[in-house]
Amino acid sequence: MSGRPEDGNGTPGRLAEALTRAAVAALAVTEGRVSGVYLPCPTPGELRLAVLAGLPGSLFRPWWRLHIDRRFPVADVYRLGVQVVLPNTTQAMRRYPQFAAGLPLPIGAIFVPVADAEETLGVLTVLRPSAADATEVLPERERLTRAAESLAADLRRLEADGTPLTWDDDPVCVRPPASAPDTPHAGRFRWHPATGTVTADHGLRALLGTSGAGVPGTAQTLAEAVTPHDPHRLLSALRATSHGDPPGQHLQVRAPSGAPRLVALWAEAPARPDVPAGRPVTGVVLETPGSVAEATVDRLPHGVFCLDRLGTVVYANPRAAQLFDRPRAELVGAPLWEGVPWLAQPACEDHLRTALLSPDPVEFHVRRPGPQWRAGLPEPYAYEGDWLTLSVQPGPDLLVCTVAPARHRDGDQPAPGPERTGTARPGAAPERTSVTGTGVAAPGDTTTGTHAPAPTYTDTRPGAPTPATPSAGVTSMNPAYRPIVLAIALSEAVTARQVSAVVMQELLPAFGGRRLAIYLLHDRHLYLAWETGFPEGFLSPFEGVGLDAHLPGVETLTTGQPLFFDTMEQLAAAYPGIPLDASRGARAFLPLIASGRPVGSCILGFDQPRGFSTEERTVLTALAGLIAHAMEKAQRYETEAALARGLQRALLPRRLPTHPLVETAGRYLPGTEGMDVGGDWYDVVEAGDGLALVIGDVQGHGVQAAATMGQLRSAVRAFALDDRSPDEVLDGTNRLLVDLDPGQFATCCYVRLDPVSGLALLARAGHPPPLLRRPDGRTRVVDIPGGVVLGVDPHARYPVAELRMAPGSLLALYTDGLVERPGADIDDGIAALRVALARTGVPVVQPGGRALARVADQLTTAARHAVDRPDDIALLLAARRVGRTR
Repeated sequence: MSGRPEDGNGTPGRLAEALTRAAVAALAVTEGRVSGVYLPCPTPGELRLAVLAGLPGSLFRPWWRLHIDRRFPVADVYRLGVQVVLPNTTQAMRRYPQFAAGLPLPIGAIFVPVADAEETLGVLTVLRPSAADATEVLPERERLTRAAESLAADLRRLEADGTPLTWDDDPVCVRPPASAPDTPHAGRFRWHPATGTVTADHGLRALLGTSGAGVPGTAQTLAEAVTPHDPHRLLSALRATSHGDPPGQHLQVRAPSGAPRLVALWAEAPARPDVPAGRPVTGVVLETPGSVAEATVDRLPHGVFCLDRLGTVVYANPRAAQLFDRPRAELVGAPLWEGVPWLAQPACEDHLRTALLSPDPVEFHVRRPGPQWRAGLPEPYAYEGDWLTLSVQPGPDLLVCTVAPARHRDGDQPAPGPERTGTARPGAAPERTSVTGTGVAAPGDTTTGTHAPAPTYTDTRPGAPTPATPSAGVTSMNPAYRPIVLAIALSEAVTARQVSAVVMQELLPAFGGRRLAIYLLHDRHLYLAWETGFPEGFLSPFEGVGLDAHLPGVETLTTGQPLFFDTMEQLAAAYPGIPLDASRGARAFLPLIASGRPVGSCILGFDQPRGFSTEERTVLTALAGLIAHAMEKAQRYETEAALARGLQRALLPRRLPTHPLVETAGRYLPGTEGMDVGGDWYDVVEAGDGLALVIGDVQGHGVQAAATMGQLRSAVRAFALDDRSPDEVLDGTNRLLVDLDPGQFATCCYVRLDPVSGLALLARAGHPPPLLRRPDGRTRVVDIPGGVVLGVDPHARYPVAELRMAPGSLLALYTDGLVERPGADIDDGIAALRVALARTGVPVVQPGGRALARVADQLTTAARHAVDRPDDIALLLAARRVGRTR
């Protein structure tokens, strides 16, 4: 069971309440306009937005679900436990281009982990106005960090009571508190005619702007404070009421500002003749500040309406209702896209999102539907609507919007009629007919020869497929951004597996899909490269199908045409006998063709029937081309990587020399990003009566790095066989690399070990320091001086340090790939490796054993099982044996 917004009784759940408090607090301690909290999802590898404050949920739908391996600030914060501060768009584009492309607005963002000493529980995020640099928002980051720590403590208490700390529902959308406290609009007073004194409550004192000491003390001062323009009228009404003759209706008076006020009066008991002063009078002063303003705005020739930060219409004048062709009562109190359904389109939502997140006014044009749509006809007709200009003025609590007919430019032509999207196959059910488009542009735009098309119309015939709506899981990101976001993400993917993972993380959520399969072409047969969401084993019969098979995944590639099926019935009718993985849903089959060369095919699956608009079909087809090019590039990379791996295997030692007093073990792991193969190497060389232990790392990856590594290894071996001192070996190798000038540099650590005495001479060139484990298990970093990297300065010098290794001691040499992690300090990685080496607990003192090999395997276990290794890894261990003498 996972956290949900409500408990079993329909009241807000304790988890939702805690998250809501944290989101509101985040806005209070920062200049943020929007805040949110992400929690893990029961689905492995996913984060879900649990609470969103300050923005309508539908406008943030593209970011409701995030994969933890996605190159996205929320994912990095959760996965690495680090804070991410993006003060402005420039920093966001540099560090997280996918995030910046999805929100191309002048905003900044702060992301902090909700974590304790044990683990990261979630992510607290704030979107704020842009800042010049990160230093401006550091105080806010500190306050947000404290809010996140408080939330972590609350979550742990909930967990102790049995509440799971996961989220598996739509986000709870929260309206943030007003930026300023509400001004009181009512107050009460009591007048005692016998004494002539007046007492007032806190509301009236606040309304009149007086302190406790300045409460109007008499009827005269009260009347002058309430209505200075006509105090005698209120005084007369007070006296008449005290004698049993109250006004027939509420008094309408004016405040000092001219704003209207209502005063209600009544006597506390019936008047008595024997009480000449009259009975005490109670009164209520009610201020109605909006009545005059609203009455004035109601008479404006332009439409005016106001939205709160959740997109709810809180006011609309009659002209706005007329232009939107909706009853005023149906507008006020409803979300804008429900009150005016034809505004629920990505481009309009982009503009509204911009107004809510940035301080700048927004203006855009939209074409409203014609009279046929307003009459409720089910079929789309020629578009006869008018252009409207919408202007939005952002504010901290409300958006003030105006709407007016746009002026048509010369040459404005009627928009084209509806377009039929697709042709039905023989025997297939007819596809839904729709007219689609953003409907947002400049009026009379003739850049393409036509107007922007109308908003989508849906076929309402019985049995027609249900169109995709936000509630069905389709995002509201403008389709124009989708190719940009996917292209940026694909630019970082260089293997077929990475390309497939990007498609799963970016394409499926963007269109609300749940199933994905990617097939690649090899020798005129299609082979599955990636699949997710399909029943286990369902795709097995299709493995290796030929290009002559009558299958949609094949024919989309051979014909080069995408195939869309709104329902599974359509798919079954077009391909009789084809196995189906579900009885309900929709499918899209996309050809992967790069520069005219077939690469494969992509299958998208949806859980519910849905139509594919012309715009969606166009975008999906364009995205398929991007995927095809990325896959083709990945195949080239993998071919070159295989060549580089072969070269490196030939250059690394097949086996290390044996020595009766020293046991050695080496491990090499290629990276999983880029070319997979880098320039890391290790070697053990017999140097006179001792052993030379060498480890190095050439900058870069690929064939060039492997070739340079081979040259350096050969040079180091030559110097070592001549039994040169460590500084001479590094000096000679450095000069060689400078002379070769391959455009690369390298790091290296060289150790000359005397097996009998245990004396080790060490020198290093820009390489991480070795680790030494003593026989009793204590482990330390060997702090030795080092020189600059090889290949930079021909006059560099490399000092030599001495180390005495007792029998049973173990020396560990390694490359940075074993200790470096994105977003973490390398010193922390070295410290973690030191602890791991101390905890291996494997004895290395037995002669002739393979204990050291087991230690090497233990130290590289995490790296071997890592999904992604950004760099290759080399590890060399050497231990002095005990119990043997020469």
